[in-house]
Amino acid sequence: MRIVQLEGESLIAEVRRPAFAHEWIEYAATTPDQVVERLAGASIAITNKAPIDAAAVNALPELKMIAVSATGTNNIDLAACQARGIVVSNIRGYASATVPEHVLALMLALSRNLMAWRETIQAGGWQKSAQFCLFDHPIRDLHGATLGLIGGRGVLGQGVEKLALAFGMHVLHAEHKNATTLRPGNTPFDQVLAEADVISLHCPLNDATRGLIGVPELQAMKRSALLINTARGGIVDELALVEALNTGEIAGAGFDVLSAEPPGDSHPLLAPELLALPNFLLTPHVAWSSRPAMQTLADQLIDNIEAFAAGAPRNRVA
Repeated sequence: MRIVQLEGESLIAEVRRPAFAHEWIEYAATTPDQVVERLAGASIAITNKAPIDAAAVNALPELKMIAVSATGTNNIDLAACQARGIVVSNIRGYASATVPEHVLALMLALSRNLMAWRETIQAGGWQKSAQFCLFDHPIRDLHGATLGLIGGRGVLGQGVEKLALAFGMHVLHAEHKNATTLRPGNTPFDQVLAEADVISLHCPLNDATRGLIGVPELQAMKRSALLINTARGGIVDELALVEALNTGEIAGAGFDVLSAEPPGDSHPLLAPELLALPNFLLTPHVAWSSRPAMQTLADQLIDNIEAFAAGAPRNRVA
């Protein structure tokens, strides 16, 4: 089998070679217009974010498997793969510690106003103080606060819930937006928006979740609430978020994802005046990427490929 890794630089780990006869071809990175050319003759494609759409699927008659080196598969046309009988397998559960820790880090930094305090120190505020401490910026505890999880029944949401409970938070699981029935243990979507002190997003990006958090949802949140997104950028209307932060509709936001990655300089969440705000934290899609998590991902990636070659595909999404 010919195996083509389209984005070798997207993973910093020891990637073992599959335990069967194969040809391994690896590219550091691949642009969308290079996908078909580079996958020509491949039996197995490894991709993280490089898109494999219906046109690519139809142009690659020898392709039998797509091994996604990530959990999200919105860059793959799953229907086209299904029609062709192409197996698509993703990675699951590898970031069960690292993403929840990143979520809590964003929550803590925002609730305790760490960026504002850093600016105060840099400006010499403490050095000029007449007493031992300052009260310039409000500090809130996570203990006793309410966390609303949207899409929080998966591994990552459960990991965040576990840490939040350890901090003494009250946790609400949101039901699907506009749902007519309420599953056991869930709270109506609108009620979660209205009651949560922190909203954390953990749902995939698809037609049902694109723009899930927009102007009405941001206006429905408490003015003291925080919004955390380590899922996918397109779940939130980013222009609406900019407006909400600038007008004080919500107290702050911590994001690890954007609707376009890598983003262009004109992306609304990269505006210098927004990045200068102490109540907005943006990290470059790194919540998943602790070294232990990446090694687990790499091992599972090859496990998926070996399982497919053995005739027992696992972690199938198509």
